[in-house]
Amino acid sequence: MTRQHSLFALRLRPAWGAVLIGLCVSSPALSQPASTGSWTTKAPMSAVRGEVAAAVFENKLYALGGNVGGNAVPRNEEYDPATDRWRSRAALPAPRDHLGVAVVNGKIYTFGGFVKSVHEGATTDVFEYDPAADTWRARAPLKTPLGSVGVAAVDGRIHVFGGRGLDKVTTTTHLVYDPASDKWSEAAPMSKGRDHMAVVLAEGKIHVIGGRITSPVDRTDLHEIYDPATDTWSTAAPLKTARSGLAYALYRGMIVVDGGEWPPEMRTFTENEGYDLKTKSWVSLTPMPLGAHGFGAGVIGGNLYFVGGSTLPGGAGTTDRLLMFTLP
Repeated sequence: MTRQHSLFALRLRPAWGAVLIGLCVSSPALSQPASTGSWTTKAPMSAVRGEVAAAVFENKLYALGGNVGGNAVPRNEEYDPATDRWRSRAALPAPRDHLGVAVVNGKIYTFGGFVKSVHEGATTDVFEYDPAADTWRARAPLKTPLGSVGVAAVDGRIHVFGGRGLDKVTTTTHLVYDPASDKWSEAAPMSKGRDHMAVVLAEGKIHVIGGRITSPVDRTDLHEIYDPATDTWSTAAPLKTARSGLAYALYRGMIVVDGGEWPPEMRTFTENEGYDLKTKSWVSLTPMPLGAHGFGAGVIGGNLYFVGGSTLPGGAGTTDRLLMFTLP
């Protein structure tokens, strides 16, 4: 084992029920093949949390909500890559984990979420955050309580997919929220009820990838594309590694999908895979140095950031880490 990897391992404690210690801010880039990208550790959050959502606005990364010790938290922290520092911002109006998040017209919107583990207390809450004023306000609620939804914004409207309700059953729901009118409408549902999937807008269409039908064991590689112009669905090349509890983003012409959990083997996935929009095929990228699930991702400049999550299935190995992935 190299000295770099030894240092990295010392800061991680992937044991059941353990809390992952924050990574050193000054850690060097981890040794990886340059052709498929490299990983670097950055300044950790001020506290650990899993099932955290992320959003990017004006070159800042926001880590929203999450779960600690089985209970949702209202945390809202902002990361500035220019200074490699975090600062606390106005907390969510209520503690929530498994949030759906989107950014439209300078505002960050959160949808639904749970109040505690495991998937307990799905809510109808919709909150709008104004980063400039550092204030929150409630907006028109979801029509039914949902957590672990997938969300994407296109043409000023926000599409909310899937999730599971108070009965903990996944749904094919596809709702559309208009921030301008604060009203909801419905659109063509997904073919299968699922949640914990990747939802990414690319080239005017929304890709819904992976996720779970019931539990983490019931993982899927399904890759469907929704066209807002025609309100129709089509299928695309399946995810290379079927999994759920993903972090994802559009990065360098690819939909990059990372992590996920696999309880049967008490591990999380390290797979880092990208769907190339030009070739319409998946490629394998440099894997994560340590797997995770229930974490958020966002692109700032030429880098892709991954924040929080848990390094073991469920709520074990909760972490405060921030990783940066970079393609040459």
